[in-house]
This record gives sequence, C-alpha cells and structure tokens, in this order.
Amino acid sequence: MNRKTLIAAAAIVAVPVAAAGIALFPDREGASPPVPEPVPAEAVFTRAQIGRAVAAPTPAAGRTVAPQSAAPADDGQWVMPAKDYAATRFSALGEINPANAKNLQEVFSFSLGVDKGQEAAPLVVGSTMYVVSAFPNYVYALDLRRNGALKWKYAPKPLPAAAGVACCDVVNRGAAFADGKIVFNTLDGQTIALDAETGKPRWKTRLADINKGETITMAPLIAGGKVLVGDSGGEFGVHGWLTALDLGTGKIAWRAYHTGPDDQVLIGKDFHPFYAADRGKNLGVSTWPPDAWKIGGGSMWGWIAFDPAANTIYYGTANPGPWNAQQRPGDNKWTAGIFARDIATGQAKWFYQFSPHDQHDYDAINEQILLDMPFAGKMRPVIFRAERNGYVYILDRNTGQVLSADPFGPVNSSKGVDLRTGRLVVNPEKETKLGQVIHDICPTASGAKDWNPSAFSPRTGLIYIPHENLCMDWMNLEVNYIAGTPYVGAEVKMKPGPGGHRGVLTAWDPVMRRPAWEVKEDLPVWSGAVATGGDLVFYGTMDGSFKALDARTGKLVWQKKLPSGIIGQPISYRGPDGHQYVAVLSGVGGWAGAIVSGALDPRDGSSALGFVNTMTDLVRRTTAGGTLHVFALPH
Repeated sequence: MNRKTLIAAAAIVAVPVAAAGIALFPDREGASPPVPEPVPAEAVFTRAQIGRAVAAPTPAAGRTVAPQSAAPADDGQWVMPAKDYAATRFSALGEINPANAKNLQEVFSFSLGVDKGQEAAPLVVGSTMYVVSAFPNYVYALDLRRNGALKWKYAPKPLPAAAGVACCDVVNRGAAFADGKIVFNTLDGQTIALDAETGKPRWKTRLADINKGETITMAPLIAGGKVLVGDSGGEFGVHGWLTALDLGTGKIAWRAYHTGPDDQVLIGKDFHPFYAADRGKNLGVSTWPPDAWKIGGGSMWGWIAFDPAANTIYYGTANPGPWNAQQRPGDNKWTAGIFARDIATGQAKWFYQFSPHDQHDYDAINEQILLDMPFAGKMRPVIFRAERNGYVYILDRNTGQVLSADPFGPVNSSKGVDLRTGRLVVNPEKETKLGQVIHDICPTASGAKDWNPSAFSPRTGLIYIPHENLCMDWMNLEVNYIAGTPYVGAEVKMKPGPGGHRGVLTAWDPVMRRPAWEVKEDLPVWSGAVATGGDLVFYGTMDGSFKALDARTGKLVWQKKLPSGIIGQPISYRGPDGHQYVAVLSGVGGWAGAIVSGALDPRDGSSALGFVNTMTDLVRRTTAGGTLHVFALPH
C-alpha cells in the first residue's frame, strides 16, 4: 500500500448551503406545524475534489475474504441485547427466509403496562423470555411453553423524581443474563440482579445520584464475572463514568471516570494510545478550563463489546458539557471517544477521540462490532463503528489506529479524518457560535446514527445500519451550572437532510467501504436491526411498521403494522418447540419520538433539544404504546 493510501482520510458527502424556510407555529389554531423542508444539497463535494486537501480513501480492490466475527456458535437463545460479546446481533437460525417470510404471523403479544418509549431487547433463556419496560422499569418473565404466559413480574419502584431528570424520555435498553441472574438498571440509578427463576432480588446497588442529574438508561454488559454499567446525564453536567460490579455480590470492583486526573480515569503504565494527541499526563484535566472537567459530562449510556481472548472491553464516551463549546476550550478529554480497558482492573489500554472539542453533541456511545477482516492485504482484528459524527470507522482492535473513516450519510460539520494524526478535520463554516445561528449543520445532534444498534451477517459480510438523515440549525447560549438542572447552552432545531427523507437502513460492505444497498424511510430509523441465517434483516419504523428485508438485495419481503411506533431492538430465537421466532417491542418515544411519548407541544420546535422541529407529523401517524410482539411461521 502506498503512502498516499496510508494517510488517506474520508471525504464529505454533501454540503448544504441554504437554509430552508421553517414554520415554527401553526397557521391556524389547532393545526400542526408542517414538517420542515429538507436541507438542499446544492454543493456536493466528491472524493476527488476534497482529495486536494485531505486524501480520499481507496476502496479495497475486491472482496476476496469476507469479514468474520468472534461470536460463538448460536445456541438459539438471546442472553444479552447485542446477542454476543462481538455485538453482531446475528441469529444463525434460518427457518424464516425471503421465500416464506410473507407467511409470518403474530403468535402472541404482551402489554408492558407502560406507554413510553420502549427501546429494550427482549432476552430468551431456555424456555423463558424476559422483558424490561421503560420507567418504572418493570421486569417480566414469560413462559414460552405456554404462549407467553406470565411467570413473574418484578416492580423495582424507582424514585419518581428520576423521570424529571432524564434527558430524552424514560427509556431502558434492556437486561442481561448470566449465572442464573437477570441484571438490569433502573432510571434512578440502581443496578439490580434478580433470580431468573423466581424474580426475587439477589442484590441491589445504587450507582447514580439523580440529585446530580445522573440516571441510567443503558443495558448492562456481563463479562468476566463483572457487571458493567455507565451513567446518563451529559446534559446535566455530570462527571461521567463506567463502573464494574462483582456479578456475585453487586459490590463495586472498579470505577473509571471519563474526565479528570489519570488516577480517576484509570490511566497508568499500560496505557498506549496510537496517536500523539492522546498521550500525556492528566489530559483529562489539562484539556479543559480550570475545574470544568468536574462538570464536563462524558457519560457512558451506550454499548460495550468484549474480546475474551484479549480480556478487553471496548466502549465509547458521550459528549462533553455544556453543548456550548465556547465555554470549554480544549480537546475535552476523554469525551466523545473510545476506550479499550482491561476488564479485570479497568485500567485503560488505549483511547481514540472521534470528535475532539465536540461542538455538535456527537456522543460516541454507539455500538462497536468486533470483526476479523482483510485490510491492506492481511487479516486484521478490527472494530467497526458507525459513528455519530457521520463516519464509518474501522479501527485496529489492538492499538486503536484508525484504518479507514468513510462517510455513510451527509456530512458537512467536518471535512474528513486525517489518518496521519487521527484528527477529525472540522469545517470552520459549521463551527458553533454564541448568539449566532449556524444553519444546515449535517449530521444533526443525534448524529448520522444514534444509539440504535446495527447488525452484522457473516453470511453476507454486510453490516446493516439503521440511521437517520437529519441536519440542524444551532445557536450557542451562555449557561451556568446548577447541580441537577439542565446544563446545555444551545438552541437547536432539526430538519430533514438532503432528499427530504429522514431515515435510512444501509447495508454497508466493510471490505469495499461503501453501501451495498440502501432503503430510505420517511421517518428516522430509531430501532435496532437483527440479521438472521435465513438472509433476512428485521427492523421497525417510528410509525409502527415492522419489516423484513432480503439481506442480500434490500427487497421488502414482509411487513406488519403495529399499534405504536417501533424504537426497540428486535431479536430472533429458537422456541421450546424448535421453531424460529422473531420478537420486538412497540412503543414510540425516545429522543426522536418524545413528541408523542411526552405529549410535547408541536409548536415549539426547540423542544426535546430540537427534535420536535422535524417530528411534528408523528403525532398524526402513531400513538404511544408499550407491547411485546412475537412472530413465527405457521406450524
């Protein structure tokens, strides 16, 4: 590989240059405001054009070896939201396929008793399914031998005040199973282990303090005898962290903070970041104004992957606070980046910052999929990240080196990634400013893709990315920190991206570094995806359509309209009868659907941190809900 290719960086896709006219208030009483006009794509920069400033990447010459994951053989269960430690969200079951998917029928449903945003993945352990609801975080055990009959219910009774502190709906992303325990988090900051057979608590540990603005919405990861949990609350000036609990007792084994001195961040002699910008002593302090790191955010509310062979976890850190970046000059480490840590001790091995001095709320909490794939003529252990800042990153799993970074949607907030330094090349025209509206920043604050996880199929070699096509207008505001209250400092209004559609499902070829196919959706795709051994991909839409696509072509082969929009994580499992099933939760909400689940006023475009501006039509297209749906072929 020549030097130019080695230092290549990703080019931007489109630079919208004109703001669309946006009606923020109804033109007559009682009428909903129209959906904003899409950002026009009036200036499109090709890779050849941008290459004069930042060399564009060269796709692989051809696919000779398909990427593979480190996932174990499929036993038909689903014991963690990501399916496996490699985070593939792939079920090897193939009874349902493109030829017969049209015959899928709903075999049972179950009401969760909570009409809020349902983002969790159900779990299946043996003949029992476990489901966690949105706040107040009920846990249900359902008997799959008796058509989903209730075995037990656990009501944790979290503090009611937690619902008032949560940033973006009162969601929960699911539980995990290990050692006879179902472990889950509550919105008010508890981690609870239940006996999987009886539903009785084995232990409870309070980790977060809602008086500081801390909540917990993530699903725990259980690995190496540890339960890994991080906090939410980047919009409240929290001091972000990841904590490891002992699976047997619930006692804290270690806690790593994401801002502050090295001893709090657990950076020691084994820390060897690839890039010079991440080397130095106490960068978690020196890259901030004095004491700003103490309220600098960097929470951890997303996904963790685990490599058992390396005894290493990989996870991303969220945005710095406040959103007004002018109040926190510096790179603001260790926010908006990815850590590799020893799971036993929590000691950091390496770190890479996707968005230094993040100006656009590009939390780096998205899933990472662990693959072994060909790169530059040899197999490499890599991490695949469809990042919020708009780029698909391939990183070396051992070192944190960025091997490639390619845009997977409209990007103009940056001009690419310089692989010599690892640095994101910020577009000065889209830098945020105090008291001045910067129009048409792409991607939006929720990113080209938010938390909702992708799926990888070893059969097709493709990664199926559910994401959005949104841009935004942004104005910085002065803000002061008061514990337990919002610490944002920006007014944001989101809008459709180029083309007018707000969502996309992209089948990404990681070897060729480009889409194999894409399906455009009118609304943001806020659900997760699951891929199956029958060459199908399942996902849901925010107006309630649960869909199955041919994984090789993207052809729609089946869909079912559900009573509420879908933002949950579908799964596929083998039932006690030996047949394949597919399950998903309906219940619109989350940040994108807060206008429905929170009954927000559609006339206030800045509500829900600007998401309401582009989602005013959702109230006419679906209703709040909370139901488990299970599908199978007739048998």
